[in-house]
Amino acid sequence: MRTARWLVPALLIVVWLAVGSFGGQYAGKLSSISENNSSSFLPESAESTRVTELERRFADTEAIPAIVVAERGSGITGDDQRYLAQKGAEVAGWDTTLQGPPPIRSEDGRALELVVPINGDPGDVVERMRAMFAEDRPDGLAVYVTGPAGQVADLSEAFSGIDGLLLLVAGAVVALILVIVYRSPLLPLLVLISSVLALSLASVLVYVLADSGVISLNGQSQGILFILVFGAATDYALLLVSRYREELRTTADRVAAMRKAWRATVEPVVASAGTVILGVLCLLFSDLESNKGLGPVAAIGIVASVLASMTFLPAVLALVGRAAYWPFRPKEGSAPPESGGLWGRIAKRVDKAPRAVWLLTSLALLVGVAFVPQLKASGTSESDIFLNEVESVTGQEVLSRHFPGGSGSPAVVIADESRADEVLAATDVRGVANAEITGAADGLIRISATLADAADSDKAIATVERLRESVHVVEGADAQVGGSTAQQLDTRTTSERDRTVIIPIVLLVVFAVLALLLRAIVAPLLLIATVVLSFAATMGVSALVFNHVFDFPGADPAVPLFAFVFLVALGIDYNIFLMTRVREEALSVGTHEGTLRGLTVTGGVITSAGVVLAATFSALAVLPILFLTQLAFIVAFGVLLDTLIVRSLLVPALTLDIGKKVWWPSTLSRSEPQPRREERESRLGG
Repeated sequence: MRTARWLVPALLIVVWLAVGSFGGQYAGKLSSISENNSSSFLPESAESTRVTELERRFADTEAIPAIVVAERGSGITGDDQRYLAQKGAEVAGWDTTLQGPPPIRSEDGRALELVVPINGDPGDVVERMRAMFAEDRPDGLAVYVTGPAGQVADLSEAFSGIDGLLLLVAGAVVALILVIVYRSPLLPLLVLISSVLALSLASVLVYVLADSGVISLNGQSQGILFILVFGAATDYALLLVSRYREELRTTADRVAAMRKAWRATVEPVVASAGTVILGVLCLLFSDLESNKGLGPVAAIGIVASVLASMTFLPAVLALVGRAAYWPFRPKEGSAPPESGGLWGRIAKRVDKAPRAVWLLTSLALLVGVAFVPQLKASGTSESDIFLNEVESVTGQEVLSRHFPGGSGSPAVVIADESRADEVLAATDVRGVANAEITGAADGLIRISATLADAADSDKAIATVERLRESVHVVEGADAQVGGSTAQQLDTRTTSERDRTVIIPIVLLVVFAVLALLLRAIVAPLLLIATVVLSFAATMGVSALVFNHVFDFPGADPAVPLFAFVFLVALGIDYNIFLMTRVREEALSVGTHEGTLRGLTVTGGVITSAGVVLAATFSALAVLPILFLTQLAFIVAFGVLLDTLIVRSLLVPALTLDIGKKVWWPSTLSRSEPQPRREERESRLGG
């Protein structure tokens, strides 16, 4: 029996170290299988997707156009034209490209345009093209590679090295916070190792599933996976570490103390993780493959976090014992610092006037909610997603100065050949610079409509909407509009549909989990209401910051959806940690005293967990992508709001005001024990 005390933990540690040594390499391999071309994320039902399928009848390829634009302020010379034609012919001979049209001279004579269809990996081909066009270029001639392929290449570049950069930033932030909170050099190291092992396991599973085509993975999902695992694993570890320290003060034997701590921690951790897992899996109801893929990716990350935090970390702590907290080792019989500290004082203040506390905090949150209408989440242009200067954006600006903005990325109309003239005439709408029939096959015609505005702009999207309305009414033509601008429009429309469908599903799932966990109806409704209020306040504050501080051009429609899923799931986490402890205490001392004890004992650890999670999500902002920077701010601010205001003040005050009826319809709502006066005073420090 004595041998098992150290043998079982030792075996667990060995198994996890083996997982880490094998799986660590896969974290760096995820970038090689991620897909960042947004056209592949659309459902088959999208009109632009149907057009892409029909285009294969004209040419069995899914080539993505790269647009080479050359500019000389004083006017294009003959040498410039020969240079671009020669380089274009060289590029056309590559295995990963197709023959395109010859270079086109702009009407003002100061620019050239060359369209290169790419049927290989856009990132690799565009990188090779840019390197080639940087050589032997005539003096004074500026050359840029842009277009859809250029944007995909720049997006891939933005996500390159994501594994090392995010791990470094997140790890450094977590380590710093843990050292400040626990003032121990060893404990943060053990927690970080646990998080890294969780990420190793998650990376292996995601890589295998994504590589086999079971799930889809893109750069955004990869970044969120890294941050989510680090944040969640650290949060779960903090709960265990805090409860273990608590048990070490009442139990001499370190292994026995760990058993008690593990049993007390596993239920709220598993319930919390289960809520997050079910919440993110609601993304499977999305019609966008990018959203749908994030669901299982995030769920795998949470599962790995729980496994590492509830197996590896307990094993290590059981062997290390009190030394893990050096130099402030918890001694048997010592008083818990929580009782007379900050959270004991906060509990007393909330207890004095609970109704005033929840009314004031609700009012403060409603002030933030008032600014929600200012949130601009109807979408942005593709070029706006980059927060740094990239060649595809610069090249698009040059292209728009000298050519119709949609040059090289036309809207594509596929229709019945017998209605060719009528459909071509219907393309004459505001925003279309010119249109022509560019192919016929199997009784269908293909019309290329060059847009007057940049293909990724809001004006171009509005033009495609008008174009669809016009060609759809041509009787018997069965006309459909595709192309890169149409794909962007369909992505926005699908994102808005996802937001409408998924948010109610998440709320229902979270309510069901809370009802089962707390064995009540009132408490789950209360917790969901507070988290939704906190989410709305967060979005209102975010609108102010995005519009007036960062001056962002807008937000993708998926931003509110992702923010809601993560904030509701993660925000409920902290309420689960609090309310499960409150219920545990209420069973022995009643709801009133149990609420004060729960707030006092969990205040420090939940606040630490919230700060850690907010800090790790903030690390996403190091990637120069608008979507991730906005998500980083929203989740970080929202988690802090939940941790510091909602869970610390609003929920305890409401619980105190409602009393035992918060547990309705369980038995606890009808009768409960009452604490002895001296016991209450000792718990709250006097």
